[in-house]
Order: sequence, then structure tokens, then C-alpha cells
Amino acid sequence: MAEGLDGSIDKSAEKIRSMFARIAPRYDLLNRLLSGGSDVAWRRKANLLLAIRPGERILDLCSGTGDLALEFVRRSAGARVVAADFTFEMLALGQGKIRSAGLRVPEAAADGLRLPFPAGSFDGVAAAFGIRNFEDLARGLREVHRVLAPAGRFLILEFAPEPVGPLRPLVAFYLRFVLPIVGGLISRDGAAYRYLPESMSRWPAPAALTTKLEEAGFASVEVHPLSMGIAVIHLARKGQP
Repeated sequence: MAEGLDGSIDKSAEKIRSMFARIAPRYDLLNRLLSGGSDVAWRRKANLLLAIRPGERILDLCSGTGDLALEFVRRSAGARVVAADFTFEMLALGQGKIRSAGLRVPEAAADGLRLPFPAGSFDGVAAAFGIRNFEDLARGLREVHRVLAPAGRFLILEFAPEPVGPLRPLVAFYLRFVLPIVGGLISRDGAAYRYLPESMSRWPAPAALTTKLEEAGFASVEVHPLSMGIAVIHLARKGQP
């Protein structure tokens, strides 16, 4: 993944879409392998924290291959879930899994910076490992705020920029050196799995992301570290206009 003249990562929509299209066939395998299966538990925690009620409208933003949408539909009876992503290859794989499970989740080809939904369309929006790839984070947060109903909830599940706790050196070594090598070998796309730790390291720390959410209009932001701080859930509510 190329850097800009100022040292920033190139997160243009076409670059990100192309990268995820290339790694889509092995994306689920690598998620399970590289996280040691922890990503499954993280999504279950996300579902518990979002606390979806029957009949609520939920948007799984940056849905990828649909794992979070499936979690919501399986464990939240009566919720109306929509899966949105701008990588068609990912959406196709997700729909295959959803149909195999005998479930139905409408999908939308959508850029997170330009969501094709009216204001106030959803009671909850959740995004797992996708917001980090936005070309313009502030704009993306404002767009989520727009499509949420009053008092709607927004949940972000993302890797932390720095692990914490006694295993921090080991985890940091794994993320910086082991993950790119193993991910590159299995996916046959070394650039994508070099991008992953680089984008993680530049992602805002929990306190900084909380500030960005508040600046976008969100209120009462909760922060929930997972697995010794390897990943973090932010849960915010739409503030008053």
C-alpha cells in the first residue's frame, strides 16, 4: 500500500476496494487463523453490547463477508439487519454464507462516506474492522450520525493501535512481523497484510477516537477493551442536534 508525500497511507476508495477484492477468497480463513479465533468472541461481545431489540433496524457497515450481520440475525430475534459494503466480492461471499445458513439479510453496495440511506434510517449501526480504512474518518463518522435515528447506537469494533498488558511486547512482535508474513503467504498478497499492521498503528487510541466521535455529534461513548487491549469496542449514542 503506497504512502502519500506526507507519510500517510493511501486509503483512496479504489485502492481499498481493490485490496479487499483480492484477498476476499481467503479473508475468513485468515481472520480465524491470525486472531486465534478471538474475532468470533469479539463479535459476540459486540452483539451483547449493541443490545438489539425486536424490530430494530440495524446496519452492518463495512460488512465484508457478513460475519457480524450473521451474528446479529442469529442472536437478535426480530431485528431487521442490512449488510453494506463497497467491495462486491466480499458481499457475494457474505450472501453465500447467509443463504447457506437459511437466513436472509438484504445487502447494499455502499461507500461508508456516501451512504445511500435517508437520515434516521437505523436504530443501530455497527462496523467491525472497517472504519479504520475510511479515507476521511471525520466524514464517515458524520455520515453514520446522519443515518441513525435519535438516540441510535453506533458500535465500532477495531484493533487497538498499541496492545496493553504484560504480553504487550509479544503481541506487538506478532502484529508487526508474524502477521504480515503469514497473511501474505496464505493470501498471496503481501501488500494487503503489510497494510494491516501499518493501518492499525496509525488508528486513533481509544481516548482519541472517543473525542472524534464526540466531535461528530455522538454522546456517552463507552470504551470496552478486548483480549488485553488487542481490540477495542466503542459504543456511542447519537447526541442531540
